[in-house]
Amino acid sequence: MTDSGVQTDLLTTPGIVSGEFLQETVALTRRLFIQLKRRPTTLIAGIIQPLMWLVLFGALFKNVPEGLFGTSQSYGQFLSAGVIVFTAFSGALNAGLPVMFDREFGFLNRLLVAPLASRFSIVMASAIFITTLSLIQTLAIMALSFLMGAGLPNALGLAIVALIVLLLVLGVTALSLGLSFALPGHIELIAVIFVTNLPLLFASTALVPLAFMPTWLQVVASLNPLSFAIEPIRYLYLHNDWSFTSVVMEAPWGSVSLGGSLLLLFGFDAIALLSIQKLLYRRLG
Repeated sequence: MTDSGVQTDLLTTPGIVSGEFLQETVALTRRLFIQLKRRPTTLIAGIIQPLMWLVLFGALFKNVPEGLFGTSQSYGQFLSAGVIVFTAFSGALNAGLPVMFDREFGFLNRLLVAPLASRFSIVMASAIFITTLSLIQTLAIMALSFLMGAGLPNALGLAIVALIVLLLVLGVTALSLGLSFALPGHIELIAVIFVTNLPLLFASTALVPLAFMPTWLQVVASLNPLSFAIEPIRYLYLHNDWSFTSVVMEAPWGSVSLGGSLLLLFGFDAIALLSIQKLLYRRLG
């Protein structure tokens, strides 16, 4: 069967807009939360680790001269945006692991032969699960940073922060799920995660501003999707009078506005989803 034929089959009745699809997605998402309830260590560690980063890095650079990190009042305030984004990124990058383990233990095969309305409920459940965990982690980080004196964006700013986190998580989760179907096993997936995680952190503006970096790294960081999520959040923390035309990053290739960052994140999601589309159709068809 051709890819187009598979796509047609997957989108026909009852399809992904049916009540059955919603019911399947809820059931599969509930399964993931039941697993989390039985083994809450993942969530606990996922909350504690970024909080430790925030406390330890904030204390490490507490005595730096004021103004060294732009308009941030402290390094803790500067770091908050980076910790929020990197935590969401790390969680989304691990999104493919549960699917990979389901593949290896044979549970995925049982789902694929079950009379599902749409097998994309498997993907949707994973995306909802990871997004929920990312939002919980984000709330914990923002609460601690507030207690440490970093402040909070205004109400609309908080909504934009949530949107930015969701956009980043969606794109990275899509890529991770794609890898979970493309790679032969969890060892290879974990290797990709380890190789990708820290280089993308250091090649972003999470820890230092662009001005601190050598020219070549400024170019790399200004093309890193993490930077397009970090800089808008950082700007929202520091400015209550923001607008979508506000410049949040001065990249080597030009100025990036808040609205431009959102469009770039939407573009990143579109590329990620399109890049895994045929693979998912082939594997789930």
